[in-house]
Amino acid sequence: MHAKSGRTVRDLRRENRTAVLRRLYFDGPMSRLALGPATGLSSGSISNVVAELVAEGLVEEAGSVDSAGGRPRTLLRIAPGSGCMIGVDIGETRVRIELFDLALTELARTERPLAPSGPRTARYEVAVVVDHLRDGIAEVLGTAGVSAERLLGVGIGVPGIVERTARGAVVHGQTIGWDAVPLERLLRETVDLPAEVPYRIENGAKTLGQAEMWFGAGRGARSAVVVLFGSGVGACVVTDPLGSGRALEWGHLTVRVRGRRCRCGAQGCLEAYAGAEALLERWREAGGEPPAGADEETALTAMLGAAYPAAAGRPEATGGGTDGAAAGAVALSVLDETAEYLGAGLADLINLFQPERILVGGWAGLQLGSRFLGAVTAYARAYALRHPGDRTEIALGTLGPEAVTVGAGLLPLVDFFAQGGRRPERAPSVPAPAWQTALRDRVSP
Repeated sequence: MHAKSGRTVRDLRRENRTAVLRRLYFDGPMSRLALGPATGLSSGSISNVVAELVAEGLVEEAGSVDSAGGRPRTLLRIAPGSGCMIGVDIGETRVRIELFDLALTELARTERPLAPSGPRTARYEVAVVVDHLRDGIAEVLGTAGVSAERLLGVGIGVPGIVERTARGAVVHGQTIGWDAVPLERLLRETVDLPAEVPYRIENGAKTLGQAEMWFGAGRGARSAVVVLFGSGVGACVVTDPLGSGRALEWGHLTVRVRGRRCRCGAQGCLEAYAGAEALLERWREAGGEPPAGADEETALTAMLGAAYPAAAGRPEATGGGTDGAAAGAVALSVLDETAEYLGAGLADLINLFQPERILVGGWAGLQLGSRFLGAVTAYARAYALRHPGDRTEIALGTLGPEAVTVGAGLLPLVDFFAQGGRRPERAPSVPAPAWQTALRDRVSP
């Protein structure tokens, strides 16, 4: 049976289920009476949908509230234990894997370090990363005692452009040496999960944007750009608060013609000046001295300590020594130059997308913090057009340095809700036509 719009009754039922699930997830617990105006559905539709979801174990009662002159109203919520998601962050120094229930409670986690030194392409060797995912997924399921059949899916944040193909997601990660890596196919061949468990592979900035828009500093905004500032820089533009956003290769915007060589191979990219890796390299070139053998996070901490000794509790804060003062001046100069490049890059985002908010996340962005963000904001206002620039709020993300993993875990949940809370079904086995079998027998050796 088809509705006049061309949608089937099954489509309409799925859309109704999706509306109820999303509203309960973001604003629940809610009563049946409150769900009507919140979703735009009739009381009859709400009753039918809720009855289905409760019978399936997706929705459960969560107490009651008094009503004006009537019986108490029963509150409903998404049942946290009705499913699980795995979120993966293929990050700068490690692969982080977490298992969540539907309330985003962490059930188990594990981390697999990537090679701390050597070329980036060696650090991100595809076979090694796939093995980390295979072992890590098995570990978190085993630690939590969760059956793979309960998984809604596995979401993965990657550094690169993700292309959808008939055989699954392919990753183009130029900065890490991934040239059309068929990551989804490799995982299906390697990881011991049921065939119907979906993989959702997205750019890491996009998963960060998903998390911040749903549960972080982007909540309530109609549009936003979420910036991932780590070893490199990336961004995600969101124009639908409930949508998943669109990843931007913002770090490879050219900010200086024939400028510094970027790790992507081009010259003058924003990432060649503003990513943590480039920032620390420019500090060394200016005479800074990061601790020997330190990773990027430790080296950035040392740079901030040199630039802001009072905050770090160092003796220079009380007038101790010209060497310390000179080192601090060098670090401050490099940080200010970096702030100007980042501010100019944010101005481009403001002029292009005119977002309500720009949120800065990622381990480096959060480590540099509000002190650095003030300078970035001032430069962004100076470079942007006045009208959109004055209307755009610039702030730090609020979900911490592990938000990429949370956002990755949300990816399967987005699909699950879009399907009306129904898991993908295994395709039925259909026998091949008789002629196909006969012809195959003729050519078989």
